Amino acid sequence: MGGLSYLQAVVIGALQGITELFPVSSLGHSVLVPAWIGGSWSHLVTQESQKESGYLAFIVVLHVATALALLLFFWREWLAIVTGLLRSIKNRRIETVYERMAWLIVIATIPAGLTGLLLEHSLRTLFAKPLAAAIFLTINGLLLLGGERVRRRAVANVDATPPDAPVEVLDRGVTERVRPVDAGAIGLAQMLALFAGISRSGITMIAGLFRGLDHEQAVRFSFLLATPIIFAAGVYKIPDFTGPLGNGIRAQAMAGAAVAFVCALAAVKFLTKYFETRRLTPFGYYCLAFGVASIARFA
Repeated sequence: MGGLSYLQAVVIGALQGITELFPVSSLGHSVLVPAWIGGSWSHLVTQESQKESGYLAFIVVLHVATALALLLFFWREWLAIVTGLLRSIKNRRIETVYERMAWLIVIATIPAGLTGLLLEHSLRTLFAKPLAAAIFLTINGLLLLGGERVRRRAVANVDATPPDAPVEVLDRGVTERVRPVDAGAIGLAQMLALFAGISRSGITMIAGLFRGLDHEQAVRFSFLLATPIIFAAGVYKIPDFTGPLGNGIRAQAMAGAAVAFVCALAAVKFLTKYFETRRLTPFGYYCLAFGVASIARFA
């Protein structure tokens, strides 16, 4: 692939690192922002809907960088989760908070993982286009606002965990409220993120609110759940980047990945703090505004 400049790599890297975790759809923005800028940027959008392209190989690297940022931020939780999963397999029973959390993540990951393997290419080819992304981004905004209305009728918030609490209870009460059937429902909701414009973090947070989580619990579970999906999707397609498709863009991709990593780390720090007291509403209005404006622009 030729034509990916360092400026484009850095801008799209920053965009990916932020929008993958903000509930506003990274895939939708990777389609719409270059389309709005136009010129050589719009050529990137054309490649987004192709079966194979260097731009898609570049996006894969950005996904891996974002997942690494999540792993770094939640490394204590992931150490406990993986240890809990292995222990529960060995003992053939589930006893601790993190053994339960591990299996909830497994259950919630299966639907989106299988659907992604089977349908990701087909859906991207059909819908990774400016007008379709604009329509789905508008729908995403409506879903975020609708999720908030449901939350106002949901259960009272769980008290925050004190800072010196042991690692076993740092899930902030998620495992007390999420049952296996709830995890399955949240996993099914993740499948909607295969459509450009529907946010993975947004849709899982909304599903969490529907299942009775508060905002802090929902965003925490959303980020834990997103980590293996984003990381696996990136690693699965890394051969595209190391193969011929990566020729001529590897240095630019590394620059973009570094920016994506830093931005994703900043985003997760901000959002975990933000949702302790605030709501999805501003993101819903943003998606509506950007989506409707993009529909008018590309219709």
